[in-house]
Amino acid sequence: MAELKARLQEDLTTAIKSRDTLVTGTLRMALTAVTNEEVSGKAARELSDDEIQRVLTREVKKRKEAAEAFANAGRAESAEQERAESKVLEAYLPAQLGDDELGELVASAVAEVAAQLGEQPGQRQMGQVMKAVNAKVAGRAEGGRVAAAVKSRLAG
Repeated sequence: MAELKARLQEDLTTAIKSRDTLVTGTLRMALTAVTNEEVSGKAARELSDDEIQRVLTREVKKRKEAAEAFANAGRAESAEQERAESKVLEAYLPAQLGDDELGELVASAVAEVAAQLGEQPGQRQMGQVMKAVNAKVAGRAEGGRVAAAVKSRLAG
């Protein structure tokens, strides 16, 4: 069993024993999402820690989007619940990159692509640069932030 999944299950047991309803509900939801991912497809399989992190990242993103939607609809209590759930899940994810660190990774990826092409990449090569950056970022920054940083770097 993946180390992260075992940690989630241990923390769920602890939360149940301490009667922490927020953590209990959030971890149950996360483990359900992991299990659904494991049984999706043609054959059931065990997920690696990296795959579990991707599932948790997706769940955090869902919570943030739901919180924003609730806030825009004037449902502050529901929005706060979603934010609290995303905070619980974020504890299991690697620390997010700062803007400076992300900028450095983008700059090195642009330099790598430039070396491959023999010229400075432009907007047309954004896909190549994104592929190089995403390999380095490895889930430590949201895709939208990465894309914005790459776009601004390629633009000038």
